[in-house]
Amino acid sequence: MKRDLKELPKLRDSISYIYMEHARIDQDAAAIMFEVEDGKIPVPVASLTCLMLGPGTTITHAAVKTVTENGCLIVWCGENATRFYASGMGETRSARNTLLQAELCMNQEKHLAVVRKMYEIRFPKMPTKGLSLEQIRGLEGIRVRQAYQLAAKQFGVKWKGRDYKQKEWDQSDPINRALSEANAILYSLCQAAIISLGYSTALGFIHTGKALSFVYDIGDLYKAETTIPAAFEAIGKGEGDLSKNVRINCRRYFASTGILKRIAKDLETIFSIDDTEIDHSKIIGDIWNEDGSTTEGGINYGGGVE
Repeated sequence: MKRDLKELPKLRDSISYIYMEHARIDQDAAAIMFEVEDGKIPVPVASLTCLMLGPGTTITHAAVKTVTENGCLIVWCGENATRFYASGMGETRSARNTLLQAELCMNQEKHLAVVRKMYEIRFPKMPTKGLSLEQIRGLEGIRVRQAYQLAAKQFGVKWKGRDYKQKEWDQSDPINRALSEANAILYSLCQAAIISLGYSTALGFIHTGKALSFVYDIGDLYKAETTIPAAFEAIGKGEGDLSKNVRINCRRYFASTGILKRIAKDLETIFSIDDTEIDHSKIIGDIWNEDGSTTEGGINYGGGVE
C-alpha cells in the first residue's frame, strides 16, 4: 500500500542527525540497523532528519529505500563530517516552495527584503531600518567577531581570528579546525531541512553562485549559538578526541536551541508562507499554460486518441 507522506513526522518533531562510520547499515523491519564491532544498534529512522555516512560505511539497497520512505536525507561525507560528497532525495513531492523561492530570488526588490529578514532573524536587536546592505554587513561583521571573542573568553581559548583554508587543513590551528567541523555538521543538517521542506539548496540570497548557497544562508542564522560555542567548548576542555567532542557538543547545542523547529519556522517567516497549505503528497504535477495558469496533469488531452 502506498504510504501517505502527510502521515510522516514533521521536520520540527524530528531528532537532528546521526553520524556513522565503519559500520554496515541494513534494513530492520520499518527501521534500520547499524552493525558495528560491539553489536547491533537499531535506529528509529522515522524520527531522524539526516543520516550522515562517513568512511568505511556500507548500506544496503533495502536500507536506503527505508530511509528515504521515512523522509530522512542521506548525506555521504568525509571523516568526522568535514567533507560533503553527495546526498539523496528528500520526501517532498511539491515544487511550490521551490517556485516561491525562485520568484523571490530573481526579483531584486523581493530578494533584498528576504536578505533583511535573514539579518533580523540572525541579530534580532541589530537595527536595519534605513541602512544600506553594505552598512548591515558591517554591523554583522562586528557581531560575528564579538561572538568569537565571547566564546573564547567563556571557555578560556586563545583566539587569533577565523582562518580556514580548505586545501591546507593541517595548517589551521585546533580551534579553526573545530569550527570548520562544527559548521560542516550544521550545513548538512540545514541541507536536510531545506530539501525536506521543498526548497532549493542553490537559490541563495546572501550567498550566491554555488550549489549550496542557500544552505550557507540558513546555517549562518544559527552559528553564534550553536557551532561557535560547541567548537570553543571542545577546545577549552581539551580532553579526548577533538572531532568526537565537537560532534557531541553540536548535538547538545542543536537540541537545546531547538534548531529543527526554528529552521522550519524561520523559513516560513522568511518566505511569508503557511506550511499547512502545502500538499506534500501530490505525485502528479500540473501543466503550465501560456497565460500563466495551470491545468491538471496526468490526463490525456488528445481528444480520446490513445
